[in-house]
Amino acid sequence: MSFASEPGRDDGNLPPVNVVIPDDARELDRDVLAYHRELRARRRRQRLTRLLRPLRVSAIGGHAAIIPLIAACLAICLVGGALLSVATMSPASAPTLSSPASSAQPGVSPLALAELPAGSVQLKGRTVPVRSLVTSAIAIIPANCGCGTELGRLAGQAVAAHVGLYFAGAGPVISQLPALAARYGDGAAVTAADYDNVLTGAYHPVGLTVLLVFKDAKAEVVRNPGANSPLPPTLRELKLTSAGLSTD
Repeated sequence: MSFASEPGRDDGNLPPVNVVIPDDARELDRDVLAYHRELRARRRRQRLTRLLRPLRVSAIGGHAAIIPLIAACLAICLVGGALLSVATMSPASAPTLSSPASSAQPGVSPLALAELPAGSVQLKGRTVPVRSLVTSAIAIIPANCGCGTELGRLAGQAVAAHVGLYFAGAGPVISQLPALAARYGDGAAVTAADYDNVLTGAYHPVGLTVLLVFKDAKAEVVRNPGANSPLPPTLRELKLTSAGLSTD
């Protein structure tokens, strides 16, 4: 200020300025915060400008440069939608695959367990209930079976598994049972004379029919087991109850 000039004006003829100097510097905190906010906003605008600059400059790509960005966003949406649909699919709506019937082994019936029929058979002159022949394999032999190979194989499996083995038959087959047991029974087969047609009447064997009897007197029926087809289940499982057998 020039003391020789007009009061309230300086030598440059500038308007008077009312400058207030606070007594406490803390009174300037609000102005300092506003100043820093303005600086941060300016830096954000600068970063946004640098980010969008490739889309705004025609030499770099112009409007065509936004097409890959749109395609990427669309691809992400499609992948996310597919993952969400798979995650929310219920078991009932999921596709199921049924195995073809041709995959079943020949001569082996599906696993269908049923209790042995009521009645009795003759074991070496003793009359015993059929339902007492548990934990065993019962081979029901029809007339003119011609199944000596299968009987020998069954006897070997029964001996190895330490389960009972019975050669059963009705009518004229009863007289043939002792010879069949001696020849193919591996020393373990017991003849079961079905005089009352308890087994033959219940299962109507056409060819060799094997009953795999579990501990609870429920049996699985295997008809015409081939020389190479396995017997389900393994004979060691006959020592279990049928309820404890896994059908997987």
